Amino acid sequence: MSDGKEQKPGDGIRSMRSTGVFRLINFELYTKPNMIVMGLGLTAITGVFGYIAYMRYKYQSLGYYVAVKEDGREEFIKKKSNWEL
Repeated sequence: MSDGKEQKPGDGIRSMRSTGVFRLINFELYTKPNMIVMGLGLTAITGVFGYIAYMRYKYQSLGYYVAVKEDGREEFIKKKSNWEL
């Protein structure tokens, strides 16, 4: 290139000439990976999925299911064993 920048392996799209608007819109293409932010994001998404799994487990352990009545209403009913009266 003749713009005075030295190309290095791994530069990819950063080494190409582009407009400021393109760089503003596609910000993530021109920034280097940040391990701290990536670690925080990974921790956050793991926490969210863990919380969803926990809530699902707690809901299923309560033993309720959705029953649809004749008029179309949905009602939560506790599961009963055939041994219960």
